[in-house]
Amino acid sequence: MASQKILVVDDSASQRMLVAALLTQEGHQVIMACDGEEAVRLSKSELPDLIIMDIVMPGLNGFQATRAITSDEATWHIPVILLTSKDMDSDRVWALRQGATAFMNKPLNHSALLELVNTLA
Repeated sequence: MASQKILVVDDSASQRMLVAALLTQEGHQVIMACDGEEAVRLSKSELPDLIIMDIVMPGLNGFQATRAITSDEATWHIPVILLTSKDMDSDRVWALRQGATAFMNKPLNHSALLELVNTLA
């Protein structure tokens, strides 16, 4: 498994720390953002290999941030995994239409997330 720079975006500090700890334990470098605006900014300045993003956040939500990132010439190539408590089929379809590479539900399935991260490496 190759070490990657991964941007973790969630308005919940505990969720950010949980995902960051899991990824760091696997040897990845983690950058964190607490909202969509910061995610868009960091995606351009840090150019992470992968983004794991919540959907429900104040301000720019995960759908909007994903659309901004995947439609920008500098960041369109960065895969985005949306990790959320939203689990309707329409949410999944809308996520993919915004440019998300994958959609995962909370509560976090550690092994499934790591498998997906390794697949996208």
